[in-house]
Amino acid sequence: MTPAELSRTVLRSVRGAVAERELSVSVPERIVVQPPPRAGCGDYASNVALRLAKQAGRPALEVAEILRRRLAGSAGIARVEIAGPGFLNFTLGDGARAALVRDVLAQGPAYGSGGGGGELAADELVVGDLPAGEPPAGDLVNGDLLSPALHGARALVVANALGRLLPAAGMGRPTRKGAAGARSAGDGELAGLVARLGADEARWALLRPAAHDPVRLPERPVQRESNPRFRVQYAYARTRALSRNARELGFESEPGDVLETAAESADGTTDSAHLPEAPQQSLHTLLATYPRTVEAAARYRAPDRMVRHLEATADAFFRWQDVCPPLPVGERKPLAVHRARLALAEATGTVLANGLRLLGISAPEHL
Repeated sequence: MTPAELSRTVLRSVRGAVAERELSVSVPERIVVQPPPRAGCGDYASNVALRLAKQAGRPALEVAEILRRRLAGSAGIARVEIAGPGFLNFTLGDGARAALVRDVLAQGPAYGSGGGGGELAADELVVGDLPAGEPPAGDLVNGDLLSPALHGARALVVANALGRLLPAAGMGRPTRKGAAGARSAGDGELAGLVARLGADEARWALLRPAAHDPVRLPERPVQRESNPRFRVQYAYARTRALSRNARELGFESEPGDVLETAAESADGTTDSAHLPEAPQQSLHTLLATYPRTVEAAARYRAPDRMVRHLEATADAFFRWQDVCPPLPVGERKPLAVHRARLALAEATGTVLANGLRLLGISAPEHL
């Protein structure tokens, strides 16, 4: 179950409560659900009861209890709890998580791209989205103000990424223009950065900061996990290596209820009672919220949101695979848990590859 699906489920519960006169409120157009601020509070949370309480003329806890009763037992939801002054915390069933993995794998390159394609070629620009004027005062490179030429290079890379993000988010294909004047300031500087850092590192360095944050260029690209760009690409390459290694062992992925299957830890022992939940929960949440990140990055003209999401996904993947190895250890035979974990790893690879593609950065299968 994705956040969008959960949001629609909560919205139906509000409509039902209004229709049966349990609540006297205007039904909102949409309901926001998001990951909870702390681990151990379920998969998602919503403040809908707090938002409706004043209009309903009832305490938020009462509104929350009405919605909790209606939501309990809904498909894909294992548990609904009330927290604090009236927040609703949702814990999804394992079946919902397996369904999410299955959906990501079935959609493949289309996952998160509601608009369906329409990318810009590498040398095409969206002139209307180019940042105008002088560089922001805070933009620094090695302690110096960002030069107009480098500001132009950053604008070119941002515009190119938006040319992919906007149609992927279903916001229409941007208007293409010649942009000869807009290109001239940054073209040469961008070419120089690509020659020095490589295309992927140059793009990542220019896309990673938010619009008014400093740009910090490395002296040279570093191929190790301390480099966020390399870490994301390495996480993708690792997911592909897991699939290749699994085929050599004679098994393939199959989305399943991982927590209901005996867990094998890194030392080869099995004990389902001690399977850590937090790493898997974080990874599932990031996969589920990827489509929303695509939409937000396009809507706010902020490719840096996609960069941060990919970094978080790669970090969550590494934490998860350390405690939940997708491949059997030693001479042990593959179990259902390994097929389910391999499916989760492959779904993670799909999200990482899709996000890198939207940013115009390569997703190498070998590193």
